[in-house]
Amino acid sequence: MTAKRMGRHVLPVALLGGMLLTGCNTAPKTLYQWGGYQQQVYKHFQGDAPETQIAALEEGFQKIRANGAMPPPGYHAHLGMLYAGIGKGDQAVQQFNTEKALFPESVAYMDFLLKKYQQ
Repeated sequence: MTAKRMGRHVLPVALLGGMLLTGCNTAPKTLYQWGGYQQQVYKHFQGDAPETQIAALEEGFQKIRANGAMPPPGYHAHLGMLYAGIGKGDQAVQQFNTEKALFPESVAYMDFLLKKYQQ
């Protein structure tokens, strides 16, 4: 076989091999699992009842943990704000402390909220 004829076969084989390898690629695992968090934040701004949002976020959190994943930053803070809004200060404080422990970059804001709700 001549080099010219061989060259015609190398490119299609290389392309086919590349396509096969690309087809086997799986999606990367995300750092956080969002569950219904984004929809609940949207519903919060639409005036949805806090109790309904709390129930949905708590259920979403259980699913996230069951999958061995982490909730995104702000999840526990938002849940804490909802608890504070219905007068459940102890649960709000618990959620703020959880947010603070999971995401150290939120310490200053969580400390501000904790100071406000622990009084």
